[in-house]
Amino acid sequence: MIFAAGLGTRFKPWTDHHPKALAVVNNKSLLQRNIEYLQQYGIREVIVNVHHFADQIIDAVRENKGWGSHIIISDESDLVLETGGGLLKARPLLEDDEPFITLNADILTDLNIHHLLSFHRQNKALVSFGITNRTSSRNFLFDDNNRLCGWINNGTGETKITVPKAHLHPMAYSCVAVFEQGFFKLIPQRGKFSLTETYLSLAQDQIIMGYEHSGDRFIDVGKPESVAQAEKLFKD
Repeated sequence: MIFAAGLGTRFKPWTDHHPKALAVVNNKSLLQRNIEYLQQYGIREVIVNVHHFADQIIDAVRENKGWGSHIIISDESDLVLETGGGLLKARPLLEDDEPFITLNADILTDLNIHHLLSFHRQNKALVSFGITNRTSSRNFLFDDNNRLCGWINNGTGETKITVPKAHLHPMAYSCVAVFEQGFFKLIPQRGKFSLTETYLSLAQDQIIMGYEHSGDRFIDVGKPESVAQAEKLFKD
């Protein structure tokens, strides 16, 4: 599932008239790049949630025949639900007997999904997601085995510790995650909410792991000025 429903407020003025997922990096939209990224790992069944200028995303998918993938739209036109709410709404489309992957439309990375899946299985985790040691305004906090234990807002100092440990290290979330199907029945939140809330709600009783991939290409194309940097990193 690719999260593409956000308002993209940091990406104005483009998002005054377009969804951020259709912003272009070297002649390809962010959405196309992420669909092609998943294709590298044999993933061609993709759910895309939409809200902000939803019709533009739907039209782009149709006109480009899903860029070679089978795209299913999860329509949040009535109310944007954030990542957690959006995932829960898409539950009927995701339910299967296999784990599933989510990523945000506005990130570009070459994190190896096969390696992430192997790490996830080895740790028998409920959720595993990519992390790096880059600078970020907010960080998840992990123990020495990279099990999720908390969260910190580096600007305000707000901290949430769900699994107290003597030594915790901060890492930045890469927005590529693998989930076991059992995740759905454990989600305590409803309505509009972030996956961050759910991770922290479950971390005390469930194994939620960070897969470190520092050194891989990664960029959050969250602001217009990020595009030039993204074009240097992702030239293909």
